[in-house]
Amino acid sequence: MAFKDLREYLTKLEQEGELQRIEEEVDWNLEVGAVIRRAYDLRAPAPLFEKIKGYPKGYRILGAPAGFSRSGREYARIAISMGMKPEAGVGELIEEYIRRKKAPIKPMIVSSGPCKENILLGDKADLLKFPVPFLHDGDGGRYIGTWHLVVTRDPDTGWTNWGVYRLMVHDASSMGGLVSPTQHIGMMYYQKYEARNQPMPFAVVIGTEPVSPLIAGSFIPLGINEVDVIGGLRGEPVQLVKCETVDLEVPATAEIVIEGEMMPYERRNEGPFGEYTGYRSAHFGSPKPVYRVKAITHRNDPIMPVSCMGVPVDDDHSTMSVTVAGEVLDDLRSKGFPVKMVALPPECAAHMIVVQTATPYPYFAKKIAHAIWASSAGAILYWVVVVDEDVDATNLNEVLHCMFTRCHPDRGVYKVPNAPIYPNISTFTDPEDRLTGRGAYCLFDATWPKHWKPEDTPVKASFDVSWPKEIQERVLSKWTKYGYKE
Repeated sequence: MAFKDLREYLTKLEQEGELQRIEEEVDWNLEVGAVIRRAYDLRAPAPLFEKIKGYPKGYRILGAPAGFSRSGREYARIAISMGMKPEAGVGELIEEYIRRKKAPIKPMIVSSGPCKENILLGDKADLLKFPVPFLHDGDGGRYIGTWHLVVTRDPDTGWTNWGVYRLMVHDASSMGGLVSPTQHIGMMYYQKYEARNQPMPFAVVIGTEPVSPLIAGSFIPLGINEVDVIGGLRGEPVQLVKCETVDLEVPATAEIVIEGEMMPYERRNEGPFGEYTGYRSAHFGSPKPVYRVKAITHRNDPIMPVSCMGVPVDDDHSTMSVTVAGEVLDDLRSKGFPVKMVALPPECAAHMIVVQTATPYPYFAKKIAHAIWASSAGAILYWVVVVDEDVDATNLNEVLHCMFTRCHPDRGVYKVPNAPIYPNISTFTDPEDRLTGRGAYCLFDATWPKHWKPEDTPVKASFDVSWPKEIQERVLSKWTKYGYKE
């Protein structure tokens, strides 16, 4: 059975040793962020802050909702979110993600839900009613949107987009955030609403059952309703309820819902912010669109999930290692590529993708790389590494060994200059290029050349290759007899 809300998910996390209740009073100003960041570094349980300075009892913050766990069950929180065993490996999660998303389930409209327990309209809709954290020293402000979803609708097609776009509080009734023209929200806002001088309705949803933010932050192709994919991953429809002031629907069991409009041509400085790249996004803020708040609805004793982005591995990296990898693997297979597995090593800030494949002819790696860069996820996948079938793409040790023993330093490296990338965030680009989104792509072809004779190809000196199967089996069966622990 799927979790009906965030609270059921927290109960399961606690049962699995993945939740740490913090009853000590903490300050929303930097202390919350520091604790979350330390929890990531130690791969500790997700912190649930139960007493926040200056806020009523019952107002809580959940940190690291999809963060990495201890060794052997790194992806436990994502696995639990999908109803799988906590020890599931990333390859298993990717394959299950692909399987489930092929059977989408449309949502169900209901008359009401827990998110309507409190309805605040007009001047009563105060964003600072909630313990919005100031996460990193140097941030442009307090960020209310770090693990959430933003609902918007295409005025022409009726397609509804659910996406994760960071949100900084300007004041009690307005927010700002990164709205890139390459993102789905940016395509709607700049090309349609603003071009027609019309406000764009939005709903920000904070604190849903655990699958929704995983998918809202992935790279579902344009025109596909994320809520249908979420239903498929959950195995049952998401229950939606109509908003109070805008023509949108939101998850009925959400903790907090913020409704309003993004006005055309209105800009206000937003940022900087400690981003998923592991760096502050800029030294200064920059003008970005403004979210004007018209209403807030929330549950009693609301819980606010928070991702404190930064140096990997945090929620963003672990999630994209499953969802973005799943999207790319599914897309490559649909195009007929003989790909066995793909992986986004989370330590690489989701900027590098590894493709494990057969190579039927020379220069095949270039075809794979260009197919990836042309996909919806290609805007952040700057580095593509293609390896042979005998290299486990999900094992970073094997990938690194392969890259630096099979990839020729000259002919194995293929660069594409002046490629489109995400503006503002890309750390390696020149300052002027960050504004326009001009970057580059690079392929590391770490496959053995097809023109080599069999005797030209080096033989791997590893346990699984350099000893006969009977010796391998004998050693494995006697391992504990040698005195080793499992």
